[in-house]
Amino acid sequence: MIPGQFDYQRPTSKSEALKMLADGGVDARPLGGGHSLIPMMKLRMATPSVLVDLAKVPELRGISIAGPTIEIGATTTQHELINSKDMFDVCPIIRETAELIPDPQVRYCGTLGGNVGNGDPGNDMPGLMQWLDATYVLESVSGVREVPARNFYQGAYVTALAPGELVTRIKFTCPPPGHGYAYVKLKRKVGDYATAAAGVILELSGGKVRRVSIALTNVADTPLHATDASNVLLGTSFQQGDIDAAAKAAEAVANPTSDGRGSAEYRRKMAGVMVRRALEKAKDRAGETKSGGILGWLKG
Repeated sequence: MIPGQFDYQRPTSKSEALKMLADGGVDARPLGGGHSLIPMMKLRMATPSVLVDLAKVPELRGISIAGPTIEIGATTTQHELINSKDMFDVCPIIRETAELIPDPQVRYCGTLGGNVGNGDPGNDMPGLMQWLDATYVLESVSGVREVPARNFYQGAYVTALAPGELVTRIKFTCPPPGHGYAYVKLKRKVGDYATAAAGVILELSGGKVRRVSIALTNVADTPLHATDASNVLLGTSFQQGDIDAAAKAAEAVANPTSDGRGSAEYRRKMAGVMVRRALEKAKDRAGETKSGGILGWLKG
């Protein structure tokens, strides 16, 4: 199908972009790479009257690593995340996740802000932000507010964004040196959304699991932070039985629907399989970390 009629605007500063979104009212939408929004417009699932293209707003782009804190501008592309050596050195799961986003053409244009801000349950980065306990910085002409990623998603394509608001930055604390990590994704073919996907970040100390965060992608209307599955592993020596118990807890929280990727029952089972594989991979990568790790990592 062909999208409905809309006005196209291309600001060159953040303040100009926020004003355009405010002036456009509830039917104005920001445009990053367009890989989530444009298909929705073609299907008339989204009918914005104003598109505000953020490609020429330099304040919204870039990666900053200052001490334990990482901040990423919303229009930073997946390609830029993959090719940032500084990012890989402190948080390699960013690259691992970004590399599983469909194909090079999408990664060159697709932005982090667009991926996390659209509320598409099939997008990969929202799950990652659950594991990292990231915070989204939301801005409008009225001011700035911060919303934890774990509180941002309210339903399929429904988020905490108010009319006129824009995700401008994503920030989180670096996981401690020696942490284990993995993102594992089951899909029918290259470029497809996940049938089910799971990601893990964990910290070992004294041969036991000190901290762990598990999240699921595309097995519910929102990304899922699998708290119960994470709690199963805390304090354990990370044996196969512990991993199996965590996978079972992840299956319990999953709530997929039947679609072309499989039945709800199959996709729920695959959520557990992905958690098991991600945990095994993260365990192989994990080294001992100093007691306490970096202050504030995986709080809550």
